[in-house]
Amino acid sequence: MAEALSEHSADVIVVGAGPAGSATAYHLAKAGLDVLLLEKTAFPREKVCGDGLTPRATKQLLAMGIDISEEAGWLRNKGLRIIAGGNRLQLDWPELASFPDYGLVRKRDDFDEQLARNAQKAGARLYERCNVGAPITDEAGRITGVHAKLGEEKTPVTFHAPLVVAADGNSTRLSLAMGLHRREDRPMGVAVRTYFTSPRHDDDYLESWLELWDRRGPGEDRLLPGYGWIFGMGDGTSNVGLGVLNTSSSFKELDWREVLKAWCASMPEEWGYTPDNMTIPIRGAALPMAFNRQPHYTKGLLLVGDAGGLVNPFNGEGIAYAMESGAIAADVIVQAHGRRTPGLRELTLQRYPKVLKDTYGGYYSLGRAFVKLIGNPKVMKLATERGLTHPILMKFTLKLLANLTDPTHGDAMDRIINGLTKVAPRA
Repeated sequence: MAEALSEHSADVIVVGAGPAGSATAYHLAKAGLDVLLLEKTAFPREKVCGDGLTPRATKQLLAMGIDISEEAGWLRNKGLRIIAGGNRLQLDWPELASFPDYGLVRKRDDFDEQLARNAQKAGARLYERCNVGAPITDEAGRITGVHAKLGEEKTPVTFHAPLVVAADGNSTRLSLAMGLHRREDRPMGVAVRTYFTSPRHDDDYLESWLELWDRRGPGEDRLLPGYGWIFGMGDGTSNVGLGVLNTSSSFKELDWREVLKAWCASMPEEWGYTPDNMTIPIRGAALPMAFNRQPHYTKGLLLVGDAGGLVNPFNGEGIAYAMESGAIAADVIVQAHGRRTPGLRELTLQRYPKVLKDTYGGYYSLGRAFVKLIGNPKVMKLATERGLTHPILMKFTLKLLANLTDPTHGDAMDRIINGLTKVAPRA
């Protein structure tokens, strides 16, 4: 590891120790750079999430050397169970050269800490209870560090580095302070979830409900907007939640906690999804999708994960893309660090947004079109009624929604999806 430049200066500052920040810090530290990882809370800490990890996320954990054995507290899953239109379809994760054929489940408070400690073990210097405020900039407006308040005493501290990575989530105060605002033309989602003590805690499949019904009132059943999930945690509890997109006409009108309660109330009694069995209050979080904040690099600042709007618009998955963007950003930074002149370093750093667009741009453009379509309840109803009765079509849909294909030598489905993402405009 590079010798620490000083206690409060480094080669790179990473703000936020969620999956994006910890992955960035891990890969940078492994490459020998001196990294400061600044986290505003202390571990373990709560995060609103479905806790279900697809094979795409599993691949990143393996790349970071995380012990994902059952002995280490990870629960494996075989695939996705889809419920809609009176149909129930169980699909195994595809067998691919590029991704493992299993997903994982782990609580976020524990999951994030594992990743942060892993980055620490690789050599990153982690500061917990470090609340980052305004950026420090030079005369050209380039970021050269951050102001922060440290510990319970809120001691003012300044940290310095030639490069800063914003991994501070959807609210990303650092990006806003550097003039990077959210694009209103990109989809936004909301997720709300809670945990219930339930006999359904041990499940080999992640469960996705494409239709949410409120069956409590007399008369007609009411179709609620959004999709629901039930993930068995293997510890006596189920994570039950729902996601909704701002393309839905009722996005702003409804209280999503009440929508979740209505959905849970319509579940079979023996599952135990009742207020008495709820282990924590219902909490919500925003899902920033499809590159909703750009550019991903400017004036010494790189955006990763939710800060850069990297949530997959097809399925609301954020963790895999957080870790992947962290690895991509780290690779670009390592290459820039090895360049001889400031001009060449800058040229290398400007590759980062291009690499992201090449990697995800076409896929996210397809996702934005998909999101607009399913915002129409008629389209959604038709898709669930017709689509779920065709297992081959659903296998294709699973690969598309979870972004799981082999880039070369894949099957016909892989080639179609890869072809579509190539011809779609770069988001």
